[in-house]
Amino acid sequence: MAKIKEFFRVTKTASPHPTEVECGYQVILTQNGALLQLSTYGSDGRQSEKKVSQTLQLDRERAAELLQIITEAFPDLKDS
Repeated sequence: MAKIKEFFRVTKTASPHPTEVECGYQVILTQNGALLQLSTYGSDGRQSEKKVSQTLQLDRERAAELLQIITEAFPDLKDS
């Protein structure tokens, strides 16, 4: 589990992942404000029962930054 402290652009070559996973989300209320928690679960091909693989937490500032990144990547979402 990790709380994201910074986003930065990566410029190296990447390709789509061959597997898909489910992602659960929840809002955690803390004394310092809300955190958005995203948790991915193992792929359907995993032998064991479904369990959390990775968890990321974003505070309000990082969530706003991610929203900006998303609208830059998918500008047509603004029209939805």
